Amino acid sequence: MPQTDPFASHRRGLESPAATHFEIVPQDGTDLPVRPRVLRVVSAGELAVRDAAGTVIIYPVAAGETFAFSAAGIEATGTTATVAGWY
Repeated sequence: MPQTDPFASHRRGLESPAATHFEIVPQDGTDLPVRPRVLRVVSAGELAVRDAAGTVIIYPVAAGETFAFSAAGIEATGTTATVAGWY
């Protein structure tokens, strides 16, 4: 039976839950294909997050954590965690 979306006629706002997710493969200096609303931590470790201005900060993250940041990129150097992007 096909799935129906009772909210299909509503505009999605920033407070709406994410509807799409994608695997993130960290790459130095490479922008993500889509800017996620948030990052979901799949496995714990360190996460090297790059913002739109090019600033990189490394954060310790825990598995299962939702990291509320719309990252421009995830750097390979400094990242040991596994994350997915939600938008």
